[in-house]
Amino acid sequence: METKVLTAHVPLELAERVDQVASRLERSRGWIVKQALTAWIEQEEERRRLTLEGLADVDAGRVIPHEAVQAWADSLDTDNPLPPPSIPPK
Repeated sequence: METKVLTAHVPLELAERVDQVASRLERSRGWIVKQALTAWIEQEEERRRLTLEGLADVDAGRVIPHEAVQAWADSLDTDNPLPPPSIPPK
């Protein structure tokens, strides 16, 4: 696998925490940073995918009215909570 060196200035406290985790896991600092960066990028990609999926639902009219969600949320502290709202049929 080809690699590329990236450099970043990080706060000293964060660098120390990376070193602590690396020591505890008996891994290199680079391995820790690579794992963290990989996890963060995957999380951001998933967030983007879900955002685009949500926007497509809005564009298609697949939404639950705010009032229905609010009524459901308000009912959760009662003795008779409402069922979760669903998208109304068209």
